[in-house]
Amino acid sequence: MNDKPALHFSHANSFPAGTYRKFLSHFAPHYDIGYIETLGHDPRYPVTDCWPHLVEQTVDFIEQRYQGPVLAVGHSLGGFLSFMAALQRPELFRAVVLLDSPIFGRPVSTALWLGKRFGFIERMTPGQGSLRRRRHWPSIEAATAHFQAKHTFASFDPECLNDYVTTGTVPCEEGVRLKFEPEVEYRIYCGLPHFFPRLRGRLKVPTGFIGGRSSEYVRRSDIVHMRRDFGIELMRIDGGHLFPFERPQATAEAVYTMLGRLGVKGADI
Repeated sequence: MNDKPALHFSHANSFPAGTYRKFLSHFAPHYDIGYIETLGHDPRYPVTDCWPHLVEQTVDFIEQRYQGPVLAVGHSLGGFLSFMAALQRPELFRAVVLLDSPIFGRPVSTALWLGKRFGFIERMTPGQGSLRRRRHWPSIEAATAHFQAKHTFASFDPECLNDYVTTGTVPCEEGVRLKFEPEVEYRIYCGLPHFFPRLRGRLKVPTGFIGGRSSEYVRRSDIVHMRRDFGIELMRIDGGHLFPFERPQATAEAVYTMLGRLGVKGADI
C-alpha cells in the first residue's frame, strides 16, 4: 500500500494529463499522484451540458483509485470538475486547488445560459476554433514545428511544449494525430456550467483558487463571487491561462503555498 498522501490531478480541456509531467514532477516525491489521462473520451461518461457525467467519472475514479480522501488539483476544466465533485462528495476530498478555474458569478453564468439558449455559445468560448484545429502531421518533428509557431504556445517552458507534442499525440496512418479529439474539446467548451450561483454556500471542502495575472478568463465579478459565496482562498501568479505550462515550478510552489493557507500539511519542494 502506498503510504504517501493522495493527489488527484485533473487536466484542462484539450491538454491530456501526461502533458503536465514537469509540473507534476514537483509533487511526485511527496504524493501518490493519479489522474484520468483524457477526460471526455470514455463513452461511459459522455460530454453533455454542464458536464454531469464528467463529474461522475471523476468521483468514480477517486473512489476506485485511492484509499482515502484526496488533495485535488485541477487546471481549467479539471478545476471545475474537482470543485463540482467536491460539492457532491465532500468526504472524498481533503482540499481542492483550482488553477485558473474561476467559479462563475451571476454575470458570466447568465451570459453562458443565454448563449446556450439562443445558439451562440460557441462564439463565447474557445470552442469556435476547436473544430478547425489541425489534428494530423507527418511526424513528431512536423508537429513540434507547427506548435512552436503558434502564439498560444510561445510562452511554454520548452520541456512542457515537448511533452505536449510527444504525449499529446499518438501514431496514425498519416504520421501522428492529436490524442485529445477536437470534437470532444468542442463539446466540453459548449457545455461550460452556468449554474454556479445556485450552489453558493454549499462548499464544505477547503478550496483555493490560483489565477494567472494576465489570464483573460479571470474577472473581478468571479473573484468577488468565489470569496463571498464559497469562502474560496485566492491567489494570483504571473502568467496567462496556461501558466502551469509556462511556469511549472512556480505553479507548483504556488500550490504548496496555497495548501499551507488551506491548513493542509505537506512537504515543501
